[in-house]
Amino acid sequence: MPSFAVLGMLAISCLVAACGGSSGSNTLTIYSGRSESLVAPIIQQFGESSGANVLVKYADTPQLAATLLEEGERTPADVFFAQDPGGLGAVEHMLSQLPEDLLSLAPEWAKSPSGRWIGLSGRARTVVYNTENLTEADLPDDIFDFVDSKWRGRIGWAPTNASFQTMVSAMRGIWGDDKTRQWIEGIKDNEPKAYPKNTPIVAAAASGEIDVGFVNHYYLHRFLAEEGEGFQARNYHPRAGGPGSIIMVAGAGVLSSSDNEVLAQRFLKFLLSPPAQSYFARETFEYPLISGIPAQGGQVPISEFAHPDVPVAVLADLETTQALLRSTGILP
Repeated sequence: MPSFAVLGMLAISCLVAACGGSSGSNTLTIYSGRSESLVAPIIQQFGESSGANVLVKYADTPQLAATLLEEGERTPADVFFAQDPGGLGAVEHMLSQLPEDLLSLAPEWAKSPSGRWIGLSGRARTVVYNTENLTEADLPDDIFDFVDSKWRGRIGWAPTNASFQTMVSAMRGIWGDDKTRQWIEGIKDNEPKAYPKNTPIVAAAASGEIDVGFVNHYYLHRFLAEEGEGFQARNYHPRAGGPGSIIMVAGAGVLSSSDNEVLAQRFLKFLLSPPAQSYFARETFEYPLISGIPAQGGQVPISEFAHPDVPVAVLADLETTQALLRSTGILP
């Protein structure tokens, strides 16, 4: 079997140009909206333990969802491994029904109501803040209150990021479209600094370039693991809960056009096994979804902070959310 490092780089051109997809029962083609640095090791572990020939195409979740919609039944993909429910919801009609023995591995809130995709790890939305300039007591109870003009020029956000857009979908589900629009326009009026993704927001908060940013929880813990407790940023879970404190899932589904359904389902079961869940907790600092695997790296346990119960169908409505963001001028 070729090394995963080669597959991670070369299989993309192979998929697009000549390979034509999964031609054998022992070849698994994955479209991964999770970044290579996060999930390559655990995918490699599956390939080594199963003996499968694993081909991976890495890109942003929205980009891969658009690619799947364009390719339709011609797609070479067997599995879509997405960063968030929005990407999965966009292509849910292309995914096959998962068997009950697989669906039963994740909690009800972490899977598609139709049974066409399943969550694999949990991620909390948080507010990252600069610890030199602020304490938790300085931060508002609710994320809505960052529209206050005292936060002008002090906020970082990533409107093109899929997780940010999922949070906006949660806002729409909890607050309604009108209040969500008020929040977007209020933050926009406060002249936030825009970043392409979460990592530079956390770095900017620690350096003092911004005072607060809207991110997923685990990016901070990666910095803390690398740079130690002296890193000048910390996460804040809004005291009132709400959409600024939602728990999202990264998840995956099997393409109904796949001719390799059994191996694809085996891959999803592997990602919900204790070794893989321990990997997510230990190496990516995400929340495991199966019982008996504790969160690690100093994360606040899910049971210890307020977070809303937002139906995954709401979080998956990415199209309406993007239309709202375009109408406010946040997206082109």
